Amino acid sequence: MKKIIIYTDGGSRGNPGKAAAGVVFSNEKGQLVKSYGEYLGDNLTNNEAEYKAIIFALKKFKSVFGKELAKNSEIEIRSDSELVVKQMNAEYKILDEKIQKLFLEVWNLKFDFKIIKFKIIPREKNKEADRLANEAMDKEAGAQKLF
Repeated sequence: MKKIIIYTDGGSRGNPGKAAAGVVFSNEKGQLVKSYGEYLGDNLTNNEAEYKAIIFALKKFKSVFGKELAKNSEIEIRSDSELVVKQMNAEYKILDEKIQKLFLEVWNLKFDFKIIKFKIIPREKNKEADRLANEAMDKEAGAQKLF
């Protein structure tokens, strides 16, 4: 069984506002495998962006590496969002209706993988995912200024 570490970060400028995700795939030795920044849309909260970053990461994993590898992989999602990690680990209740829907989407995606664990990490250990999310937001802001 392979172990893959996925660093995720979601950000929103304005909260709610324009949002993006940063995702970094690493092997168990911490070596970079792939990384992505993805613009998520407008009028999203930071918490929604954090969840959408995880959803993006899990879907991207399946599309890039295949469903077979997903079924045989142990995934550790590392995020600096205490709220999201504690909700996914059933330590916090989910009261917000929008977040409940995103939680269910992540929960359902978990069935495509052998094991998924969620771990809180300090912000300074999530700098690359944060950079990718900010880069995606900057790129979107620059694209809109052209028109």
